[in-house]
Amino acid sequence: MLIHPLPSMAISPATILQRQWRLPNFTPTLISFTSLKLISMSPPLSPKYGALYCSTDSINHNSQESSKGGHLKPGLYLVGTPIGNLEDITLRALRVLRSANVILSEDTRHSGKLLQYYDIKTPLLSYHKFNESQREQTILKRLREGNIVALISDAGTPGISDPEAKLCVDENIPVIPIPGPSALVAALSASGLTNNEFTFVGFLPKHAGSRRERLTISANEATTQVFFVPPHKLHQFLEETSSLFGDTRRCFWRGTLGNAKEAFSNHQPKGEMTLLIEGKEISVVENPSESQLENELGDLISKGHSLSMAVKLVAEGTSMKRKTIYSLALRKFGKQLEAEDDSN
Repeated sequence: MLIHPLPSMAISPATILQRQWRLPNFTPTLISFTSLKLISMSPPLSPKYGALYCSTDSINHNSQESSKGGHLKPGLYLVGTPIGNLEDITLRALRVLRSANVILSEDTRHSGKLLQYYDIKTPLLSYHKFNESQREQTILKRLREGNIVALISDAGTPGISDPEAKLCVDENIPVIPIPGPSALVAALSASGLTNNEFTFVGFLPKHAGSRRERLTISANEATTQVFFVPPHKLHQFLEETSSLFGDTRRCFWRGTLGNAKEAFSNHQPKGEMTLLIEGKEISVVENPSESQLENELGDLISKGHSLSMAVKLVAEGTSMKRKTIYSLALRKFGKQLEAEDDSN
């Protein structure tokens, strides 16, 4: 994935990251872009998928895999790979890829460029959603035999909208995440949009009805929405989101969905994109204070309205329950009205 500047527009480069390799010191001439928000994240790895080892291993000097480069434990390693520049990879990730017995890859030709650049000789084995059922037993056999198996995606962290570590179901096989590049985190960090809370949507459904239903939900959420969008679906995505979110909703660092539609009306970018759209602004209606209600009620009663009519009129102008206002009215004006009735 690459971050591209938008041509002669007030939209700065930020969060549309494209899944393409770029060699260091080489600047390709590619189309431009910036940032947008998404839907359902792949289910997190749970105990049923085997033991999950967190990245604290890398700082545990007593572990078999120490930060000084000890021998790796057998198991399945989820390795993050570059999302735009081949240098965006950790030393630990390179060590795991070199030490593994085999590397599972979505596209062996694509991943081969990474291995060739770093002179890694570990054999590649294609593993993706179209062949995972056929590959499963072969991979499980390797893992049971104590092999070190690395799983990578075309770009970023595997397991997020990619083939997952479901290989270890009902098997006591360690699953070790190797932290690294993530398009989701990179996009959020540079977007300029609210990121203390966000909704990760991922790839939208192919069916038009299901897609519209999901986008309708996202359009009404207050959190930043994060989407993965294939390049050939970008125009469709911008048309549908503009219709449901509105052209003025911010989707780039300094732009709107309307700006994006105009910028990409005549050309199609290369590679999948991570797009963020700001959440819906929720206007919070503040209820009037007790003193304000008392003043309004008193004013209406002084003009000759009965207590119940005054309560009704005040309730119509606020979201507060009539029962609450009536209780206040009785407490503040009940005795006063009783005294006036007695005097009459």
